Amino acid sequence: MKSRNVIFLILLILIIDQAFKIYIKTHFFIGHEVKVLGLNWFRLHFVENEGMAWGWKMGGDWGKVALTLFRLVAVIAGVFILRDFIRKKYHRGFIYCSALIFAGALGNLIDSMFYGLIFSDSDPYVQNVAQLFPKLGGYTSFLHGKVVDMLYFPIITGKHYPSWFPFWGGEEFEFFRPVFNIADAAISVGVIAILIFQNKFFKKHEEKVQPVNSEVQIEDKVQVVE
Repeated sequence: MKSRNVIFLILLILIIDQAFKIYIKTHFFIGHEVKVLGLNWFRLHFVENEGMAWGWKMGGDWGKVALTLFRLVAVIAGVFILRDFIRKKYHRGFIYCSALIFAGALGNLIDSMFYGLIFSDSDPYVQNVAQLFPKLGGYTSFLHGKVVDMLYFPIITGKHYPSWFPFWGGEEFEFFRPVFNIADAAISVGVIAILIFQNKFFKKHEEKVQPVNSEVQIEDKVQVVE
């Protein structure tokens, strides 16, 4: 398998992801929502994620820096791991899935590292749209940027959990609630595909047993001593 195909896939995901994020950041304010093609179940809803997946946070500013540095180390390690997969000729599908995961991680890392430097703040209270490369500088420092999310698919809404349901009894039910981005989607697709096709991706090569050649004639020579 040629490495340039993997590089092309990674660059394609990165370009689409970053182009979409930059457009949303410079055209939407926080909380701004638009229905795509008038569909109620497919919307663009701009939010910013300060922490991990699902909006979890970790330890304030220092936690944010630690998380970004962890992502950076993981991405750097991913370069060597992915190269090793190609060198050892792993299954083509597994390599592409790994490339999707790597591209998604790199896409979100770019947000965390640089977006605070190159964008002004998106203020939801005055419906302020961020500026790219603002004259007064970015909204925060290096490694403190927020990840831009915008894809929202509320396919099922208006339902409620039964009153007897643990923890969320009586609360509103919505599927699918999370807001995510292209990078998140790439990671999810890569992981899910590996789980589904793992038997095919990691199938062990059966040892080939060489058949015995029955045509070989064995001559027994017996010497008689008188």
